Amino acid sequence: MEAVGKLTNLQIELLKLFQYNLPEKQLAEIKNILAKYFAETATAEMDELWKKNNWNNDVIKQWANENLRKK
Repeated sequence: MEAVGKLTNLQIELLKLFQYNLPEKQLAEIKNILAKYFAETATAEMDELWKKNNWNNDVIKQWANENLRKK
């Protein structure tokens, strides 16, 4: 995904969809659908990173205990 100064293709499509006034319930449902889509995409990408880098719970625990602040 790339952020640009003008509207993205996703924003344009959403504007076309939302040219109509929707009841709040429908708007909430669409927001949930979009949130679920992006959450699933992020999860799939993280799963791929775990596989690619052979990460496991021990690695995560190690990261949690690291002190990366500069003195």
